[in-house]
Amino acid sequence: MAFTHFNEEGRARIVDISEKDVTKRQATATSMVKMNRDTLQQIKAGSISKGDVLAVAQVAGIMAAKRTSELIPMCHPLSLTGVDISFTDNGEDELYIAATVRTTGKTGVEMEALTAVSATALTIYDMCKALQKDMVIGPTALLEKTGGVHGDYRREQ
Repeated sequence: MAFTHFNEEGRARIVDISEKDVTKRQATATSMVKMNRDTLQQIKAGSISKGDVLAVAQVAGIMAAKRTSELIPMCHPLSLTGVDISFTDNGEDELYIAATVRTTGKTGVEMEALTAVSATALTIYDMCKALQKDMVIGPTALLEKTGGVHGDYRREQ
């Protein structure tokens, strides 16, 4: 398979997708923030001094998904049809983030989903860093994607 992000001179380029078919595309990515039990409990109780951590982080993730092409040089600007960010936790010290991004277009939304969970995790860190500086973000991974010429993908657990 050829490296499509390089031109004839070996220089970076954005891939020409003008001949690709428009299809429904979806991607889900996940990340995790590991923290102290007390930090997680304060997030869930809404008692962090900067405000509702999950609400702010959710909006940050949505905004990041919409601006992925401004952050990742070879990503195409996309018209997203949906972005959903959800949170779960283990009741102890891990907060899980999932972002599902959808579009109808000529290229996939894997990078948008990965960017969304990354910005969400970073926002959680930012809002809680006064309480705990040693939080750990990750792993961050693509969970699944559908649509496109490369077909569907589901990460093995």
